[in-house]
Parts: sequence; C-alpha cells; structure tokens
Amino acid sequence: MMWQDLVFMLGSGLSIVFLAPTLRDATANVPLGTSLPSMGIGFVYGLTFLSLGMAFSAAGAIAAGSMWALIALVRSPQGLSGRLARVESPALFAHDLQRWLARRRSSGLVVEQYVAVDPSRYGTAD
Repeated sequence: MMWQDLVFMLGSGLSIVFLAPTLRDATANVPLGTSLPSMGIGFVYGLTFLSLGMAFSAAGAIAAGSMWALIALVRSPQGLSGRLARVESPALFAHDLQRWLARRRSSGLVVEQYVAVDPSRYGTAD
C-alpha cells in the first residue's frame, strides 16, 4: 500500500465523521446545490482512485459520496424526490427540445431569425 492511499482514505474518513452530525440533526437543512455536487465529486474521485489502483482511497471517497447522497436525500429543505421528480420539468424539457429540433430542421437561414434594420432610419446609411 502506498502511503498516499492511506492519507486519502483517512481524509475521506474524517469527512464522514464531520458529516455525521449533519445527517443526525433533524433541524439541519443542506441545499441540494451543496450536497449534489459534493456527492458527484466523491463518486468521481472514488472511480479515479480505483483506476489508479488505490483501493482504500476509492472506498473512502465512495463512502464520502454516499454520505453526501444521504444528506441530499434526508436533509435537503425540499427533499430530493420533490425536486428531481417534478412532473412539469420533463414536460418543459420535451417542449423545448421539440422547438429546438424544429428550428434545426427548418431550411431557413440562420440570418432570417434576426430582424433586418433599415440603416437610413438610424443615420448610418452608407
């Protein structure tokens, strides 16, 4: 085992120890803007450490990412399921995607989407 593997594992272990009170505190509110990126970083670091052969560091980073996932699930002000499973969100995305695809398929030039300006109206006629 490399000494760096041990150091990274200990650092992840400490972050789990420091995050545990947040998970236990029923009054804690951690925004999804904090917990979801931290969760993602933990999982990406875990996979990166695993690809480098640093199994202990990978386990620690994945455990820290899992702790952030629990915090997002339990301690988010709106709740994770309420924010990510809204009914109107997929419908709005689908509508925007349809509009975008329709514009891409149209045979019109990109220039046609802009308004033509009469230069003489603004005193800049050549």
